[in-house]
Amino acid sequence: MNKLLALLLCTLLASMTAGAETVGDVDTAFKLIGPDHKIVVDAYDDPRVNGVTCYVSRAKTGGLSGAFGLAEDKAEASIACRQVGPIGFAGPLPKREEVYAERQSILFKRLRVVRMVDARRNTLIYLTYSDKLIDGSPQNAVTAVPVDRGTPIPVK
Repeated sequence: MNKLLALLLCTLLASMTAGAETVGDVDTAFKLIGPDHKIVVDAYDDPRVNGVTCYVSRAKTGGLSGAFGLAEDKAEASIACRQVGPIGFAGPLPKREEVYAERQSILFKRLRVVRMVDARRNTLIYLTYSDKLIDGSPQNAVTAVPVDRGTPIPVK
């Protein structure tokens, strides 16, 4: 039973950062035992829009509970999405689509990044927020990437 629980925990921890590339971090509070509290900056490439990357900064809880993936990270996050190359689309985009979600606690809390299309202004809007099974947080951050009018955004 303990081996099964350890395997489940390792699988869960490995899936927490799939798709994100950590750009860097800074320590915010020293912890005597376990890793320090920190702010982490991750890069997420939009899977359906070539040439757009979102950078999300968020708090990461340290200490023993953070080391074992049992801590619940704070709901605050900041986002900045930028054009990092020629913009191209893999196909028509829905008006609203979740681009990425990452666990912030072992069971119920997730950090989400949602893309919205403002077709009138030919702009991609990215929103980040944190939700919880019972009570999510209203804290959020938004950024926009204008697309050249010569490249209309295909919308479903």
